[in-house]
Amino acid sequence: MLPLSDGVPARRFPVVNVALIVANFAVWLLYELPNLNSAVYHASFYPCTVDNACRGPEPWGLSWITAMFMHGSWDHILGNMLFLAIFGKNVEDAFGSLRYLAFYFAGGFVAMMTQTAMTLLFGTAADGQVPNLGASGAIAAVLGAYFLLYPGSRVRTWIFPIFFVSIPAWIFLGLWFLYQLIEANFGLFSTSANGGGVAFFAHVGGFIFGAVVTRLLTGAGRLQATSAPSAYDPSQ
Repeated sequence: MLPLSDGVPARRFPVVNVALIVANFAVWLLYELPNLNSAVYHASFYPCTVDNACRGPEPWGLSWITAMFMHGSWDHILGNMLFLAIFGKNVEDAFGSLRYLAFYFAGGFVAMMTQTAMTLLFGTAADGQVPNLGASGAIAAVLGAYFLLYPGSRVRTWIFPIFFVSIPAWIFLGLWFLYQLIEANFGLFSTSANGGGVAFFAHVGGFIFGAVVTRLLTGAGRLQATSAPSAYDPSQ
């Protein structure tokens, strides 16, 4: 299922969300594409650097940030940025720009550490040396926030190959989270699980973080499902 729109216009221009999208594309076009393999090696995050089982090109305290702006292919970055563009604008609208920026990076960190913990605890030494990269962990946190803030919005969805349907956000995002959870538990707890290079536990950790923090900050879980941005009052 591919989301196309949510039908909920932002009340303010989402300056941080747009800046994040621009930054991701700038890194992809200007830094990665000229020498993709080298860029991925130098700027990705390696779980084994956390427990000092290996030494990465950069300290893990820095590489978790750089890895958030790295992608492995056009499909990878286009898919991530599509989700961020659709769902991020409204979460920024609800949180405010500065709080949204802090939330995005915190979500990315929690997502990365969730995947790292599962890899180090249950994976092999080789799994710990697989580079982690991508914005999807932070975006998963954004999806968790949206799940509580705008559960009744209608997500215009393309179901391959030809079906177009409008799905309530709580169903669309609930199915997305369930898929990540199932894949994570059936995988090998590593970024190389299922042959797709997808860090499913990062998605699970990011989504849960986003939902929990949103509930704590806004009490959004007590709001009625709605498709209108006015459902959330930042002064609450």
